[in-house]
Amino acid sequence: MKTGENEMGLKKTIDMMRLISIVILLIHFYYFCYEAFRQWELTSTISDHLLRNISKTGLLSGFLKSKLIALGMLIISLIGVKGKKSEKLNYRTGLAYLLTGIALYFISGLFLMVTGMDMTTMATCYMIITGIGFILIITGGAVLARIIRNNISQQVFNRDNEGFPQEERLLTDRYSLNLPARYLYKGKWRNSYINFLNGRRSVLVLGSAGSGKSFFVVENLIRQVCAKGMLLFVFDQKFPELTTLTYNHYLLHKHLFPPGTRFVNVNFTNLSLGCQCNPIHPVTLPTMTSAIESSKSLLLSMNKTWAGKQGDFFVDSPINLLAAVIWFLKRYANGEYCTLPHAIELIHVEYDKLFTVLNAEPEISTLINPFMQAYRDNEMETLNSQMASVKIPLGRISTPEYYYVLSGHDFTLNINDPQNPTIFCLGNNPQYQEALAPIMSLFVDRLNRMINQSGKLDCAQIIDEFASLRAATVMQTITTGRSNNITTVIALQDYSMLKMVYSREEAETIFNITGNLISGQVAGETARLLSERFAKTFQDRQSMSINSSDTSISKSRQLEQSVPASTISSLSSGEFVGIVADNPGQPIEVKAFHSFIKNDIKKINEEKKAFKPLEVHQDVTPEIIGKRFIKVKQDVQDIVNEVLEQILNDPAMEDQLIKRK
Repeated sequence: MKTGENEMGLKKTIDMMRLISIVILLIHFYYFCYEAFRQWELTSTISDHLLRNISKTGLLSGFLKSKLIALGMLIISLIGVKGKKSEKLNYRTGLAYLLTGIALYFISGLFLMVTGMDMTTMATCYMIITGIGFILIITGGAVLARIIRNNISQQVFNRDNEGFPQEERLLTDRYSLNLPARYLYKGKWRNSYINFLNGRRSVLVLGSAGSGKSFFVVENLIRQVCAKGMLLFVFDQKFPELTTLTYNHYLLHKHLFPPGTRFVNVNFTNLSLGCQCNPIHPVTLPTMTSAIESSKSLLLSMNKTWAGKQGDFFVDSPINLLAAVIWFLKRYANGEYCTLPHAIELIHVEYDKLFTVLNAEPEISTLINPFMQAYRDNEMETLNSQMASVKIPLGRISTPEYYYVLSGHDFTLNINDPQNPTIFCLGNNPQYQEALAPIMSLFVDRLNRMINQSGKLDCAQIIDEFASLRAATVMQTITTGRSNNITTVIALQDYSMLKMVYSREEAETIFNITGNLISGQVAGETARLLSERFAKTFQDRQSMSINSSDTSISKSRQLEQSVPASTISSLSSGEFVGIVADNPGQPIEVKAFHSFIKNDIKKINEEKKAFKPLEVHQDVTPEIIGKRFIKVKQDVQDIVNEVLEQILNDPAMEDQLIKRK
């Protein structure tokens, strides 16, 4: 314990040791330079007598002995020296003073060996040089005593403290997805693996534009899924990048897929490369609920503000109307005209004809009753508002190209059907994202309803830029698809984008139910929410206090965030953090990771250069597209005319005619 008495006692001891050192050095000068002192008349009988007695102790028996003893006493005194600490001083300065002083202290003896010089001059030079050396030794010791001795880390961003051990084993099984990586721990780079051991618990991939989520994660996962021979659905946000990758790896591993597996793609950029697909094919609509869900998926993706208003009259009524039209087409002529283009055209028919035609199908009477009643009561303002809310958004996708793709039926969305296994890529076009989003949403929604059933083949779905579409059924696949061996990977840039398309509750659900998570650079709320998922680690903390007499350094270990939000928001491209899920029989003790994914860029570039282009499915010309567009319109006109003719020719059905009062 430091007290005033202890400090005073130590100071007195140091002063005494230094005084003894000086006295011994002065005796040394007097003895070995006695002739000079005699010439200076600085000798006396008393001093000579004392000198003889001291010499008998052996202190002066050798030239260096007394100097060494004086130096030793000085060094002992310096050990206990305490001075005002300074961050500017360093060991180099202190040692320079100390070593220079020691050198002068001993080299000075050479002056006593010089010939041709009188004794007084030699003695003067010797004592001055020795004294300078003595003072430099004291100065060097004082400098060393004032240096702040600590091992406080000089790192600006605390990277060493935030490092933690990570999984270095490669853990695999039928449904695992593995990414080789490297991470920094205790100042050394180590190899590791990001093991999504149970991909069926879903994988959420986050990362802002340029963070590398597609290049380092999504593309690698596509390669691995194909190498396992699993059926696959890929949503390609920037067609044809991921589609071409999937196609070539399908060709590479074709022998591993179930017999009869074929590759198909739907896109709205180059129709000749893609197939036609009807997302509301009558076979995929077993009940009216299926029609309602299809209508909801389509309209909620068109009107993003509706997501949080489900249950409101002005939200549910347009959904019911479109569902009624779809179900009517499903029931009419065995579903021959049950396509989205036909539904769009039918819903734009004049009110009296539309309601009369729909009223011919008794199963949808409850869905269209509010509309018919408003029309009969001449409440046109209300009716027009309701009809506009469904007509206007559907009108945006009323184009010849969209009609061509959506009115054909080259394949079914039931991609994991054992009788018809399929690898399906859905290509988006970012330039027309607003218009295509409802169509993409409908495709993904219907596909998830069909694949998430028992008795189907193993499959995976990789949805890039998930926030560009709305497919609530993906949540159901994430929660229940594990039992049906479905691996779901969804990628998006930021949590805030998810909330723009889904309601806050839905966005939180999607964000929280995924078992595996990997994130590149994100910021704001997303980074904060991610940081809270990581366990805290014990990290060393040091603090230093400097005052005039002493320096105190305190050390402690505290639980701190292993991956703080600030770290997540400053990740480099290819640098990812995340948490993985394990299996009951294959536990992973360290589930968190913060590492750089290893990609052989040269090999990947060579691979892509050797890719085969997508095959032309059929030669689609503007004439073919135009004819299909006209045919759809004519089909709807024929349906309306036929139903009206049946009603008008049958007096018993006359009451089904809908007219305004």
